[in-house]
Amino acid sequence: MSIIEVKQLTKIFGSEGRRALPLLEQGWSKEKIAKEVKLTVGVNKAEFSIEEGEIFVIMGLSGSGKSTLVRLLNRLIEPTDGQVLFKGKDVVKMNPEQLRQFRRKNIGMVFQKFALFPHRSVLANAEYGLEVQGIEKKKRKELAMKALELVGLGGWENHRPDQLSGGMQQRVGLARGLANDPDILLMDEAFSALDPLIRKDMQQELLELQARMKKTIVFITHDLDEALRIGDRIALMKDGVIVQIGTPEEILIQPANKYVERFVEDVDLSKVLTAAHVMIPPEMIRPERGPRVALQLMRDNGVSSLYVVDKEMKLQGLITADDAALALKQNQTIHDVLRSDIPQVHPDALLNDLFEMMSEIHLPVAVVDESNRLKGIVIKGAVLSALAGNAVLEGGMLR
Repeated sequence: MSIIEVKQLTKIFGSEGRRALPLLEQGWSKEKIAKEVKLTVGVNKAEFSIEEGEIFVIMGLSGSGKSTLVRLLNRLIEPTDGQVLFKGKDVVKMNPEQLRQFRRKNIGMVFQKFALFPHRSVLANAEYGLEVQGIEKKKRKELAMKALELVGLGGWENHRPDQLSGGMQQRVGLARGLANDPDILLMDEAFSALDPLIRKDMQQELLELQARMKKTIVFITHDLDEALRIGDRIALMKDGVIVQIGTPEEILIQPANKYVERFVEDVDLSKVLTAAHVMIPPEMIRPERGPRVALQLMRDNGVSSLYVVDKEMKLQGLITADDAALALKQNQTIHDVLRSDIPQVHPDALLNDLFEMMSEIHLPVAVVDESNRLKGIVIKGAVLSALAGNAVLEGGMLR
């Protein structure tokens, strides 16, 4: 279900910005409008929806309009035109009191700069937003402590910001954004000021926090690796226009235009694509069907092995043509000869983590879920094809 719907959202900076709306309709570029009428297009007719509980990343280079766009969502910047629907209610049409309540209760924000008060304790910084709202002291302390525990700062509440590392200071900012339990959390370049290693740790912590809290997060970044790492979907911007929206895999494998192609051309696909993206359907057999049927199936399908599964599709092992022939000769069952020590991975396993395994074995890698149900197999050819960029998404698998 969509928690936010954005329709034709536009921001034009300058005196009487609405004068440029007809020009946008006529197809004038951002550069032409700036030159001819001295107005700056920040966001140009953005259209998208954000699903409840997803991490929606808005990314682009400096000047692309991403930070302007996120500030239009809570009207820190007033839109020139368009709609921002929160659960069906238009934020653009809210009166001042309705907007204050929306910002207090429904939407929080974490900035690139930590903006912590140096003279206040960690706890006092975390509860600042609640204090502004007039929340009673005991209650706001309780809510702020809960938020600090969530971000791993339990026990640090009495320290001052200058006693914390950069990553810990950003956690305080995150706790402040979470303290009033908003429906949506806006994060504008939240990790950009951190050192690379701390930044990666914070990205992982955000994913772990999201797994527990199921918040709707709108995350702004100029870093493609960061977007690919944390985003459920990504909106890529250029000159105020959203040029493509899709999952990380869709943007990497099916770029919408040459600009997106250039943007993603240096990405290491092995660190993004997973076993689920390259797996192919396996040839399977139930053990009770016997070795004679196994041999016939192998001949019919042109394969030299079959994966053995039970009635619930749980993987039992693998039987080769030689194994089946031996079982038939010695009057044995499939259970007697199947190989159970076959390589297995979870669907979410990155291709980068499969290289060593696949170099040491001559069998495909079985892809199994948490219940050991066989979902597919990974063969070397499919991996090489995906990494070469020759594959396209089709029904969740690469073809």
